Amino acid sequence: MTLRRRPSHPNAAVLVLHGGEEKSERPARPWQLAALRMGPVVRAVIAALPGEQDVLVAQARYRLRGWNGDRADPARDTLRALDALAELAGPVPTVLLGHSMGGRAALYAAGHPLVRGVVALAPWWPPAEPVDQTAGRHIIALHGERDHVTSPTETAECVRRARDEGAAARAGMAVIGGGDHGMLRRHGLWHHTTAALVAHLLDPGSAPDPLPEGCYGVGEFPVL
Repeated sequence: MTLRRRPSHPNAAVLVLHGGEEKSERPARPWQLAALRMGPVVRAVIAALPGEQDVLVAQARYRLRGWNGDRADPARDTLRALDALAELAGPVPTVLLGHSMGGRAALYAAGHPLVRGVVALAPWWPPAEPVDQTAGRHIIALHGERDHVTSPTETAECVRRARDEGAAARAGMAVIGGGDHGMLRRHGLWHHTTAALVAHLLDPGSAPDPLPEGCYGVGEFPVL
């Protein structure tokens, strides 16, 4: 785990999870494009954090680049990072922020006692992904309309299952019109919306939800 913001007395935390590959035994490195892509997102999140909260921001460090089937290596690394976070900061409410494979790791780790909610960006959520662990959590996904790497349709199905079968406290999704998997097209909207969602999950009383109410409805998810 790499600390990006470390207040002396944190009362909340954000754990950032970058993307990777379906199968790979190669060691993960911080200079991978998938890890570097999260840099602007992390900076936007830090800039938007509620002023009255001392929020720790950390990035998980995977051992390997791949998910690797049933081993689910990044999910295990995420749980280890959450345990380390608990030792460092205590039982602080934590938001998991994951992109692509990192979104899958965030979903798997949602049942950890620290986790309050998940913000998943262009997540890789295959059909029949488990959702029981989302009970009592807030699950929010943003997915690019033109994503050809991961599926907006599968993300929508997983969000609905988290709400209907997993008993998530709240589950929603918005589609970024014209958005791509790398979050480069309309990057400003990606960054701003992500940062506002994280701030809202950490402090709903002072940070409004940036998404329209339709994002949490039963019909088609709105396009931003």
